[in-house]
Order: sequence, then structure tokens, then C-alpha cells
Amino acid sequence: MSEPSPHRHHAIDYIELTVTDLAVAKRFYADAFGWQFNDYGPEYAGIRSPHGDSAPEVGGLRLDTEIRAGGPLVLLYSSDLDRSVQAVKEAGGQVVNGPYEFPGGRRFHFTDPSGNELGAWAEQ
Repeated sequence: MSEPSPHRHHAIDYIELTVTDLAVAKRFYADAFGWQFNDYGPEYAGIRSPHGDSAPEVGGLRLDTEIRAGGPLVLLYSSDLDRSVQAVKEAGGQVVNGPYEFPGGRRFHFTDPSGNELGAWAEQ
């Protein structure tokens, strides 16, 4: 009997970010959010789930020479938004909006060293 799949129909399953420097991107996300990676050569790194080694990958970093504008906005959850803002800055990212209040909590947007814009939110 096989194990049930961890994937859910129509749920976000994997987010791929294009980066211009794979080493810088891995260092940024590791320093800012504690992410870990599976390396698949010099042009790709899988983002491991923060819930342990047996959990599936949740995304990847793909090396390219250009970043496409207008990609999806990926939102991360934070249990301490102010600490996340500081971690982004210390890791070399740039806060581009916020933190600000919205229905349901607070959030901010930031860019990583390659220029990808992401957001982080907290319930309060």
C-alpha cells in the first residue's frame, strides 16, 4: 500500500524563483528565513520544506540572466513581522512597502538580491 500524497488538488504546490546569482540567493533566504536547499547542480536548488527533511520540496531557485517582471507575489507567514523585516535587511534584501496594516494583520513587501518581490504577513 502506498503512502498518501502530500499534494492537494488546486493548492499551491511549488514556487519557483528565478535568480541572477544562485549562491547569493541561497545565502539570503537561509539567513532571512532559515530555508534549506537541495542542490541540483550549478543552475538549480530545490527549497526544502521548513517542516523537516521528510517533507517535500516547496519550491526552487532557478538561475537565469534576467528576472521576469510581474511574476506571482509569494507571501510568507511570520510569527514576528518586525523581526522578519530586520532579518530581510540584514540578509541584503530591501523593504519596498510597509510594514502596513491590512484586514487580518500586518504585512510588508521586500525584494531579494536578484530583484524578486515577495511579501510577509503576520496576524498582528
